[in-house]
Amino acid sequence: MNAFSRRGACPALSAPMQTGDGRLVRLNPVAGGLSPKSLIGLGESALRHGNGIMEVTARGSLQIRGLTPGSARLLAAEVDALGIAVRTGVPVETGPLAGLDPEEVADPRPLAEQIRAAIDDSGLAQRLGPKVSVIVDGGGRLKMDAVTADVRLAAMRTDAGTQWQVAVAGDGQTATLLVMVDEDAARNIAVAILRMVAEKGREAHARDLTERQLRSLASWHLFAPPSGRTEGGAVERLPVPASFPIGVFDLTDGIALGIGLPFGSIPAQKLIELTQRAFTLGATEIRLAPGRALVFIGLSPTACRSLQQTAATLGFVTDAADPRTRIAACPGAPACASGWIATRDIAETIAAENRDILDSSLTLHISGCAKGCAHPGPAALTLVGGENGAGLVVDGTAKALPAGYRPGYDAARGVDRVAAAIRRTRFRGETAAACLTRLGAAGVGELYRQE
Repeated sequence: MNAFSRRGACPALSAPMQTGDGRLVRLNPVAGGLSPKSLIGLGESALRHGNGIMEVTARGSLQIRGLTPGSARLLAAEVDALGIAVRTGVPVETGPLAGLDPEEVADPRPLAEQIRAAIDDSGLAQRLGPKVSVIVDGGGRLKMDAVTADVRLAAMRTDAGTQWQVAVAGDGQTATLLVMVDEDAARNIAVAILRMVAEKGREAHARDLTERQLRSLASWHLFAPPSGRTEGGAVERLPVPASFPIGVFDLTDGIALGIGLPFGSIPAQKLIELTQRAFTLGATEIRLAPGRALVFIGLSPTACRSLQQTAATLGFVTDAADPRTRIAACPGAPACASGWIATRDIAETIAAENRDILDSSLTLHISGCAKGCAHPGPAALTLVGGENGAGLVVDGTAKALPAGYRPGYDAARGVDRVAAAIRRTRFRGETAAACLTRLGAAGVGELYRQE
């Protein structure tokens, strides 16, 4: 296994990563979106050279699965022939409606390009690890709050005009806020943060910066930060509202339609059919969106309704309240050789039977094995496959010790029992996650094991 195929590396087009169902490549178009013809071409390449499964990740990247070393090279050649330029180096990401959203505080793309150029000019890409990333969020309907990053820049309206909040190490809620500055200073501070991370080695992230380093960055501010300082010089963390990329969104010129992939995955043939329909309806561009979705641009209101109907028929997610949006599930068995359980079948069953329990407070993770590829962080409930069947982890990751086991084919019934207990015992206004906490891991594990 080479340096690029290990877990934790980024499976770029030129360096596919070995997974349980073959090699995987991840694509991020330089232009930010794809033409319908380009996406159709990618789908056809996935059918020819992979196992026919395409994905959009939680960060909004496109993945093609089931490749071999030889077919991955053929895929790369076809991507080049399609004229699709893909990003390499340190990801500097903007929102899926960047430059199009009338509610946007500022178009983040110029600042993002400045940061990319500064990274290239300074040679930082070769010194930073493959998972180091930057978010430049212009605000608006589809913020980047749910995406974690080493450096976060968020546009804010102030009395002095548009300023940029600079934060490190986290998502929109957990990142440590440092300063509020103008665009030029934001670019310089972002590059300074990356230099500090690079000095600590290729395994380092912004979370490894010292309090002294954070204080030195915070002292760079030109405007007062948005809340009181902590002892380390950083700003208190602020909660932020979530945004979801499914539905109809007004643009500065026209509208956009967000459509989700169930559990982030879809057969390439279905994606081709949806994109062909979008093309005939007038779609001009398709952008990848964090939250495992696609945003179709250039449609009329009537075309949006028609494309939604087509998407629903094909099995895509067309409603932000769809319970499948609360479930992260890897390919599992039999698609992945590492999978012990049929994750997607289990997920579909649970979603169909427990819509009322899968509210915005609760994330369910279903993992074919303990690697936890689909959701590396903790979830309220995690089903994980192994030699003992399907284990249930409460408020943890797929690597944690399960509170109980039952056969993989019967895992959905075990979750049904937990869901039934939530319905019986939760208080008025109490979220499903809060009720789980009150029931406790031992109690939830016992419910799951019951026959």
